Amino acid sequence: MRRNVVLLALLAAACGGGGNTTTNSTSAPATATDPAYLQMAKDYIATVTMPGTPWTGPTTGPAAQPKKLIVYVSSDQRNGGPQGAGDGAQEAAKAIGWDFRILDGQGSVQGRTTALNQAIALKPDGIILGNVDTQEQAPVIRRAAMLGIKMVGWHIAPGPGPINDPPVFTNVTTDPREVAKAAAMYAIVDSNGTANVILFKDSITTISTAKTNASADVIKGCAGCKVLETEDTPMGDLANRMPSLTTSLLTKYGKQWTYSIAVNDLYFDFSAPSLQTAAVDAAGGYPRQISSGDGSVTAFQRIRQKRYQIGTVAEPLHLQGWMTIDELNRAFAGQPPSGFVPPPHLFVATNIDRDGGPHNSYEPENGYKDIYKKIWGK
Repeated sequence: MRRNVVLLALLAAACGGGGNTTTNSTSAPATATDPAYLQMAKDYIATVTMPGTPWTGPTTGPAAQPKKLIVYVSSDQRNGGPQGAGDGAQEAAKAIGWDFRILDGQGSVQGRTTALNQAIALKPDGIILGNVDTQEQAPVIRRAAMLGIKMVGWHIAPGPGPINDPPVFTNVTTDPREVAKAAAMYAIVDSNGTANVILFKDSITTISTAKTNASADVIKGCAGCKVLETEDTPMGDLANRMPSLTTSLLTKYGKQWTYSIAVNDLYFDFSAPSLQTAAVDAAGGYPRQISSGDGSVTAFQRIRQKRYQIGTVAEPLHLQGWMTIDELNRAFAGQPPSGFVPPPHLFVATNIDRDGGPHNSYEPENGYKDIYKKIWGK
């Protein structure tokens, strides 16, 4: 009983810190699989892969507030995450009757600062921060708040909900720690409790570090698993870094490296060619790759074709875009945030034919658009 309590505590934990380019795990080499932990992982994966999950979000709220200009500031429109959430927000803005603009931060700190300043210059009623880290851009966000601009974020902090400093009405996201837990649990289940994992993160964002730490905690809780390394590689430079890094890690670890878990599908866009060059079998070879976000088009294609990726914990990007508009509407109406946090959903080969998978996106089969339109009186 005490052993099970400890295991559950490990799953719930998400430690802070990190930031070294390569961090060797201090966990001892695993020698045996814990049956209770493995069964818990299997039960969890059965839940997060279940298709057609019913709606658990809001069903009431304020009617549409009139005549608003919203600017969506994307961290990087090359990234399918903020791009998809922005597309959903644009669709929802049209449905509620608001004007909408998108500005691109172009994948750099300075680019995001410039885009935010441009957004403020447009004198909007609201700004949506699309994967723009609040601490990175704190001075500009504070200035926007002082000007009375309502702000909602998408993936801008380590957890969902309101942010006090800098002030943001709410952060729309699945819980990144739960997302990371799902990715790590799948490595444990797929390996039958013997996964040797390299983790890939980008410490520029706090959400990335939170995900990686949560995945590491889950892997370390598995007696037969091991974290080999944590690689800190900026998403803005993956095209240059990831191919040679993949080759180097293959040389270093060989067959010992059995799983990759990355904070975003983008990492595998640039690791797959190196795996192919190294003659790693696309469907059954190692390392097997799992992403804890965000469910890109290429990720769905790789999973469907069984080529160098076996899972992605996809974000319901269009739904979350609609959520950002609904949260702004609540802010304009002087009401509190809805508090809705979508549950994580893991796409694998066996469920990729549901919930938007055939269209290479996560589109929950729960009628959320009609529900939001009803709330808004549209």
